[in-house]
Amino acid sequence: MRAFPLVRILGILCCALVVGASWAEPGSASGALRLEEAGATARVYKTLAGGRTLKLYVFSPKDHSAADRRPAAVFFHGGGWVGGVPGQFGGHCGHLAKRGMVAIEVEYRLLGKKDQDPPEVCICDAKSAMRWVRAHAGELGIDASRIAAGGGSAGGHLAAATAFIGGCNDPADDTKVSAKPDALLLFNPVFNNGPPPEGWGHARCGDRYREFSPAHNVGPGAPPTIIFLGTEDKLVPVATAKKFESEMRSVGARCDLKLYEGQGHGFFNQAKGGERFYSETLAAADAFLVSLGWLSAGR
Repeated sequence: MRAFPLVRILGILCCALVVGASWAEPGSASGALRLEEAGATARVYKTLAGGRTLKLYVFSPKDHSAADRRPAAVFFHGGGWVGGVPGQFGGHCGHLAKRGMVAIEVEYRLLGKKDQDPPEVCICDAKSAMRWVRAHAGELGIDASRIAAGGGSAGGHLAAATAFIGGCNDPADDTKVSAKPDALLLFNPVFNNGPPPEGWGHARCGDRYREFSPAHNVGPGAPPTIIFLGTEDKLVPVATAKKFESEMRSVGARCDLKLYEGQGHGFFNQAKGGERFYSETLAAADAFLVSLGWLSAGR
């Protein structure tokens, strides 16, 4: 693997400061609107009973065409499965599109804040979105064998779930189309839904937690993964992430765990951790994609 030159890293940091400066945090109602204002194309990937539609927002590289076969990244916002809108990863999508990838943010159903339903419908929608992207790869100019899933917190859980959870499939989906991503970009992901202190979300998942917990379903064929985590994260313990990393490696899968000293949950968001950690984690994600051969190391 070629070394990632300092000048390239500095270029990514500068790009991240510009591209990512104004994106909404989870919960901002303006997030999806700002995606379209920034040039994303909204596409309906699912129509629910009653006529409600779910959309994804596609950022394409400049001069992109359907004849291209570009790698893609599909992002899911955080918000504990009960809040948030597309927009959290707008800066990441803009950056990756400038680098030559197709980047996508996904809208999915949220759970009621007062009920205790498990995140079944959220996973179901995430898998539907991944299938839609793969099934429409030809018209989107995407290489169907190079589609990553990414997300933060509960969105990281959904991204990981598309890789590891066999159930939670919409009856209307064509399950012959794989929902499994070819790489994972996980930002302080809630990938363990077991009892605390190791897991989070167990109050919702209860005795069914193994059905929804990516960390409890690691197996052969797991995609290459990068994880970003602060050492002071109160929701995702470092020990949990290290155990996941160990289990991934035990099945022969690549898993790069990046720890950020003294940082808490959500540190990679600009409004939480500032420009430094937003830029550093984006640069590391870029370097990871370069190492996979999905992006060029040169400008």
